[in-house]
Amino acid sequence: MERPAIAGAASPQGNPLEVLAVFLRLGLTSFGGPVAHVGYFREELVVRRRWVDEATYADLVALCQFLPGPASSQVGIAIGIARAGLLGGLAAWSGFTLPSALIMATFAMGVGAVGSGAGGGWLQGLKVVAVAVVAQAVWGMATRLSPDAPRATIALAAAVLLLLWPVALAQVAVIVAGGVLGWYLLRHAEEAPQGAAAIGVPRALSLASAVALPLGLVGLPALAAATGDQGVKLFSAFFRAGSLVFGGGHVVLPLLESSVVPPGWVTAEQFIAGYGAAQAVPGPLFTFAAYLGAISALPPNGWAGAALATVGVFLPSFLLLWAALPLWGRLRGAPGAQAALRGVNAAVVGLLLAALYDPVITSAIRGPADVALAFATFGALQIWRVPPWAVVAGAAAIGALAL
Repeated sequence: MERPAIAGAASPQGNPLEVLAVFLRLGLTSFGGPVAHVGYFREELVVRRRWVDEATYADLVALCQFLPGPASSQVGIAIGIARAGLLGGLAAWSGFTLPSALIMATFAMGVGAVGSGAGGGWLQGLKVVAVAVVAQAVWGMATRLSPDAPRATIALAAAVLLLLWPVALAQVAVIVAGGVLGWYLLRHAEEAPQGAAAIGVPRALSLASAVALPLGLVGLPALAAATGDQGVKLFSAFFRAGSLVFGGGHVVLPLLESSVVPPGWVTAEQFIAGYGAAQAVPGPLFTFAAYLGAISALPPNGWAGAALATVGVFLPSFLLLWAALPLWGRLRGAPGAQAALRGVNAAVVGLLLAALYDPVITSAIRGPADVALAFATFGALQIWRVPPWAVVAGAAAIGALAL
């Protein structure tokens, strides 16, 4: 029996091995991209295990939308820290990231054939189940976080704006606008005040991380230029991508392409082939870095290149979270900030609602058969409470047979 989450984030109650096991299963079954990952995380970690409460989860999603890098991975790292301390954050990242990173590196070296079935029915089934997962997340979060007319209005307005202005900057804009509207309109919302999120990051580590990130952005290119070392150049390129890309997911692709194709590390054909394979594996799209590091024409490549690229693109996520979480926790405790966060949480619901249509539905639903499977998988998740991993496996099997 899981212990219920304390209001805000619970102080560490688990251990890193527990976190690793849970996130490893998520890393093996979470298809559908970052928006779907938010749905998988919510079902497993908020609803089923109650590691954090609904409001804290929405706050963390909002925070990670503000930060550069892979938002779903950052949410997982933050919840891992809340559950089992700093080692819990590392365990969450390892479990969620390493399966797809290993698959992508293996594919790069020609050992696997991950991309050979990228257009098959099984992949279509995985796309469709992502519709159900995101719809369930929107349903549940809207019930809790947009329960009245003002917050429902903020959520709908955010969704409309994001659908009409589908750029990464708009995500940040609607979250900021939601906070401003919440500060003005929701100070007297009838709900219990929430305590500050107790996600423990030592102050010294937080300050060091805040210094290390800009130092890395400036120092790594200078070191690469001074030494000419290809390993430093590779790490620097992926560190920059992980530090500067807002919106995560597919938004990182242009920066990665400009980093590896013009210098001749990876051909344009190899880049496109790896991108196709990345669509067919679970976990974060940022593990495309493992493929690019492994297939690089210049050493270090292979497993060493995959490791350098993967650590380089994800390290900024840790630095950003370590720097931001203590401030975020203190901010949540202030009464005015609580009102603003109610508006932010409503805007997050709108963000997910817009994402349910584009890219989730637009990329997955092709006809009546897909709609029928989406309804069936939503019922399995929401009504019959079938475990998400089983729904994912079933959808892939149905897709392979019927789609």
